[in-house]
Amino acid sequence: MLAGLLQIGAGLLRLGTVMRFVSRSVMTGFVNALAILIFMAQLPELDPSRVGPLTYPLVVLSLAIIYLFPRLTKAVPSPLVSILVLTALTLLMGRNVRMVEDMGELPDTLPVFLLPDVPLTFGTLRIIFPFSAAVAVVGLLESLMTQNLVDELTDTSSSRDQSASAKASPTSPPASSAARRVAPSSGSR
Repeated sequence: MLAGLLQIGAGLLRLGTVMRFVSRSVMTGFVNALAILIFMAQLPELDPSRVGPLTYPLVVLSLAIIYLFPRLTKAVPSPLVSILVLTALTLLMGRNVRMVEDMGELPDTLPVFLLPDVPLTFGTLRIIFPFSAAVAVVGLLESLMTQNLVDELTDTSSSRDQSASAKASPTSPPASSAARRVAPSSGSR
């Protein structure tokens, strides 16, 4: 919640305007690093001890659809077409491929929102503030750099300060307390 409050404060102080000083090369490096991290996180899902041999042709087919489908039309996003085609193909063929449910059990309830059971003192604030500030800064940089890049690619303009405040509002104390009223906890506060 403290990180959310810091992000709202950054939006109210109009700190989003400093994004104009971030160069295009820094934004490109950020997006490329993000792509590399996402790619590296997916590599364990291609481990031969975890997946069947059908996985590799499906990956090749998926990449072919993603990169070749835009030559036919750009009206429908090619990743969406790839997901639909491969899902239909595996269901129609009746093949057993690794799915999300194979990675573990998904929760069947909404998360319970609670205030942490810690004393609300300056000592506690002194401990959690650096971590909250780091989370707030990383969250703001990620969203504002992405917003900046999308604005450049689409030749549009959007309010970075409004985005900073809106991004944090679901984690703010009023939103969290409203969520607690909607989903009351069964445990102690």
